[in-house]
Amino acid sequence: MTLELSKTVNTHQDVPKRLGFFERYLSIWVALCMGIGIFLGKQLPELTDTLRKMEFGQDSHINLPIALLIWLMIYPMMLKIDFSSILDVRKRPRGILITLFVNWLVKPFSMALIGWVFFKHLWLPFIGEELADQYIAGCIILAAAPCTAMVFVWSYLTDGDPAYTLVQVSVNDLIMLVLFAPIVAFLITGASDLTVPYDVLFYSVIAFIVIPLTLGSLSRVILIKVKGLDWFENRFIVFFHPITMLALLTTLIFIFAFQADNITGKLSHVILIAIPILIQVYFNSSLAYGLMKVFKVPFNVAAPGALIGASNFFELAVATAIALYGPESGAALATVVGVLVEVPVMLSVCSFCNRTRHWFPE
Repeated sequence: MTLELSKTVNTHQDVPKRLGFFERYLSIWVALCMGIGIFLGKQLPELTDTLRKMEFGQDSHINLPIALLIWLMIYPMMLKIDFSSILDVRKRPRGILITLFVNWLVKPFSMALIGWVFFKHLWLPFIGEELADQYIAGCIILAAAPCTAMVFVWSYLTDGDPAYTLVQVSVNDLIMLVLFAPIVAFLITGASDLTVPYDVLFYSVIAFIVIPLTLGSLSRVILIKVKGLDWFENRFIVFFHPITMLALLTTLIFIFAFQADNITGKLSHVILIAIPILIQVYFNSSLAYGLMKVFKVPFNVAAPGALIGASNFFELAVATAIALYGPESGAALATVVGVLVEVPVMLSVCSFCNRTRHWFPE
């Protein structure tokens, strides 16, 4: 999601950095969208059913309105990725190596294990076998997609090195092209009784990573060359801020409208889903932050690295869950719960990092 930071900062060094109005209350907006969506789903079932059936193909599970909305969220964030900056990683490799280790060798696998323990055992009497598999799948999809745009916000709040943060995000996006699909398929089939339609997963990666990443990169190169970097960053990217916000909220309304019958009377499931997600977030952020300290990585690299290991590319996760199992599935609900808890949890991680910056060398 492309987010606009508060413009009152950087004028004085003692002015505290803070999120803009929309980002600060993101969890509230998500909760409101949940209420609006459920209301529409129950009160306007015919309209909801019509929207639900608008797919690219019969039984494709790729809902046309939601796919278009997700494109409006993903394309603008890809505009910010500068792959030429990846060459700079060789100058300070420790931070990026730790980030990659946590993101790709720990995070998805730890989420699969935590989800299996909670949904297949601890929560099983409350949710049943079918939903347990769906919730595990959603959490795995969420964990297998490292954060992109939101990391720039968390890096900003912890005085992170913006250039190095960009490198971390760019490298993760390139790796996502190759590893996202096989990791999701492997872990879902291993931790649940669900099967993964590989063709749908492959097309999801093409539709929601490869195409917007390619278009974003081409747009960046062409527009900067024609109009200049200042126009690109302060006019073109800024133009998408309200569009992406509206697209995010509308997507959530659609999802909860499609989920209305499924979650009416099951709001407690949102809490049950949130608990393993929270455990996973704090475990991975602590691991990344601890490794950064052990290997004496500077704070302005360590903090963003820990935050990348904790947050998720939830736009991609939502799109993939919908494509694989449908907008009314438990998997889609699990990915949306990740959006619901994202901001307050990550702000708590930012706060901890800022209070412990003295642990790291200057």
